[in-house]
Amino acid sequence: MSRNAPVRMTRRAFVAAMPLGLAACAGGGPLTDMRAFIDPDGANYDEIYGARPDEAHPMPAVNWRMLHPAVLRRTMSDPTGEAPGTIVVDPDARLLYLVLEGGRAMRYGVGVGKQGMEWNGRATIQRKGVWPTWTPTRDMISRDPELNAKWAGGMPGGLDNPLGARALYLYQDGRDTMYRIHGTNAPRSIGRALSSGCIRMLNHDIIDLYERVPTGTQVVVLPPSRTLGVTS
Repeated sequence: MSRNAPVRMTRRAFVAAMPLGLAACAGGGPLTDMRAFIDPDGANYDEIYGARPDEAHPMPAVNWRMLHPAVLRRTMSDPTGEAPGTIVVDPDARLLYLVLEGGRAMRYGVGVGKQGMEWNGRATIQRKGVWPTWTPTRDMISRDPELNAKWAGGMPGGLDNPLGARALYLYQDGRDTMYRIHGTNAPRSIGRALSSGCIRMLNHDIIDLYERVPTGTQVVVLPPSRTLGVTS
């Protein structure tokens, strides 16, 4: 098969190729050009995940070929049934959707921590942060004081900050749910189940989502029993 030939894969074969769900990264070295399969609209991932020198903390490019294709940003038919402008988080499938007009949705891969699996329901984005400060919880400090105690008063935003380039803060009935959708300084964590944290995205993706949604945006976090699964 030539390098530019379309890659065809049934949904069953695609899922079977991921024995650990989206937690498994592609084996056997970097992916070849699978753009025809990843995004039928022909997204230029070298551009989407390229270096961002314009940021307050200049970001390097993401080597997207080392990630599983299912976690890369793409547009698709909306599987959620929610109103345009709504964010739908599917923690079990490690995916997040922004519902667009015309029956379409933007899909992003996510990493999900313990907190991200423990809460579900409907909430509102009441606050947004650019290169936000991260403050470890008491549990995180007690579990690893050498690493986290020094940041008890908060870690300033930056490339080493666990909240990444942007954060969206979810509230319910005016109260902070402590549930966050945020960036990450560890791209290979996308598509994985993690020991801590809420919903993390590639920094490039959280910036894209941040710019698309205003405060007041409705967010639906699905329970495991309502997972949408992985669709092509």
